[in-house]
Amino acid sequence: MYEFSNFLSGASKGRFFFVMIAFICAVSPAAAQKLNIKNDVFWKTSQGDGIYSQGGGIFRFKDPGSGKEQYYWYGVHYKEAETYRSSPERTLPRASFESVTCYTSEDLVNWKFEADAMTKAEALPDGRWNWVGRLGVAYVKEIGKYAMLVQHGGEVLIALSDRPAGPFKWHQKISMLDRIGTTNTGDQTVFTDEDTGKSYLVYSYGRGRNKIYVSEIGMKDGKVDLLDCVKIFEGASREGNCMFKYKGKYYMAASNIYGWDGSLAYYLIADDVRGPYKPHNEMLVMDGAEKDYAHVSQTGFFVTLKGTKQETVVYCGDRWSNFAGNGLGYNVWVPLSFNGDRPYFNSLSSWNLNARTGEWDVAVDNNYVSNGSLEADRKRIPSVVKPKQTALTGWDTRVLKGSAISLDSLASPALNYFNTEEDRRKVTGEKSLHISDMVDFERNVSQVISSSPYVKLPDGLYTLKATVKSTGRFELLEMYGESGGKRKVYKLQGANSDWKVVELVDIPVKNGKVEIGFKAAGKGGASCQMDDVSLIRTR
Repeated sequence: MYEFSNFLSGASKGRFFFVMIAFICAVSPAAAQKLNIKNDVFWKTSQGDGIYSQGGGIFRFKDPGSGKEQYYWYGVHYKEAETYRSSPERTLPRASFESVTCYTSEDLVNWKFEADAMTKAEALPDGRWNWVGRLGVAYVKEIGKYAMLVQHGGEVLIALSDRPAGPFKWHQKISMLDRIGTTNTGDQTVFTDEDTGKSYLVYSYGRGRNKIYVSEIGMKDGKVDLLDCVKIFEGASREGNCMFKYKGKYYMAASNIYGWDGSLAYYLIADDVRGPYKPHNEMLVMDGAEKDYAHVSQTGFFVTLKGTKQETVVYCGDRWSNFAGNGLGYNVWVPLSFNGDRPYFNSLSSWNLNARTGEWDVAVDNNYVSNGSLEADRKRIPSVVKPKQTALTGWDTRVLKGSAISLDSLASPALNYFNTEEDRRKVTGEKSLHISDMVDFERNVSQVISSSPYVKLPDGLYTLKATVKSTGRFELLEMYGESGGKRKVYKLQGANSDWKVVELVDIPVKNGKVEIGFKAAGKGGASCQMDDVSLIRTR
């Protein structure tokens, strides 16, 4: 570049170097590139090691070495996360704490393992099993230290460190009995208001979880403690309590009491962190989350990006697949959109984010099918227990001939199938789509996929894929895609007693809408299962 510049005039040199600098900035990954976030997989660090971070949070702190702000991601490493990652055919019975991990990133996509921020020896000094989870970290400026607040058995443990990556050492354990009436919190996270620098513990009542509280974190009697206790909700039981701030408003979010399973995502809105939150004691369902129970996850925490071009909120959901058997991966991250102050959940399997600008878009390999692995529903469907339902989440079942679908569990066919360990070596998760009846039957199971106000289903050619097996006599068994009055069909021939991947290619999608599905006509006792259904644009 120097030799070439000797041939330029002074003015030309200035223009040349300006163009070169602009070019370098344009191609610099840190400056302009959107980086891919892929759900439904086990995540790795930039070094290729597994990421183990469940029930935690992400916070911005200054790196002690460089003084530069970066993202610190804290969460629990459970031993079962490793076991399930290597062999996801078995759902595991309990949560064995290994450590609180700390990962760092500058772009929210590429993560580096920093340290075990709190070790097993520190958290469980007597070596006995105890529940440790649901945590967050706050900077306490009065003492210049970082405070980790984590559920510990039946109380809340506060641990301190001089550095954001730890090591965090036992400070004090507090009972919540005098504050809320139970020694423990139900679920909890830490929320930091970046506009004020103040941090809060957001948590629910320890029994029944029908109340939610906010407490400011600070110094009391020479100790890091909770300074107040403000009840902001009392109503239906909720867990996965967490909070974010967007364009000056505070959003309280939570999930249903479904154990380790995915759930609808609920929210309340307020102008002040302590409320009042509206609607009063009546949480709203986040639009978009109902299609697949928040992409088969539970509300975990949020990251708000005040980018150079737009403000974006990232929903960071917990997928407890090691304990629920509900798919692959432990973390589900998607961008939220907003209609005024109403959040919209964009259920995406693959998307791209520029953390600096706040911009995001849908990745070319995104799977547009909702609940494609059939893991959203936690029970046999139709189900008479929470939630009562006669349809698979995201799917429509039409009985053309045969037994009706009803809550009479003795007469109604089951719409989902519980995969065996052998099945799960070939398909994802505990459940799959089930089409069967004890009498001769005809049935159509379908899903209409269309553009949302925020995510377009682009016109083009798509591939519909599923993993299928069948037994018994079928007069008709087909997978189809239909759009713009044109229908393409893949006919399954004969019985397939073992799982088989089938593909229907070059489905033309027009006007941002397509129906996909399965049609079956079988003799009584015939049975087929479908799993891992995907619709991906090819061109």
